[in-house]
Amino acid sequence: MTRVLIAIALAFIVATAIAVVYARHEHRVLFVELSRLERDRDELNIEFGRLQLEQATVAESTRIDQIARERLGMKTPESGDVVVVRP
Repeated sequence: MTRVLIAIALAFIVATAIAVVYARHEHRVLFVELSRLERDRDELNIEFGRLQLEQATVAESTRIDQIARERLGMKTPESGDVVVVRP
């Protein structure tokens, strides 16, 4: 009877040890994935900042063009109105 209990206890101990090893392996795999995703997030945040800056720059030049046309009556010259000066 005691041999059966010892065998059952030993089986549970081995199963638990295998489960611990598997859990630690999964933890490592998931940690590596988390690190990669955080790096990707940081790169995307940097790109988003660049795009916001570019959008602000484009919006500013568009705003200047709009003001020049409305307030100052400026317009893009026709191709016949452009004179090229050569040295």
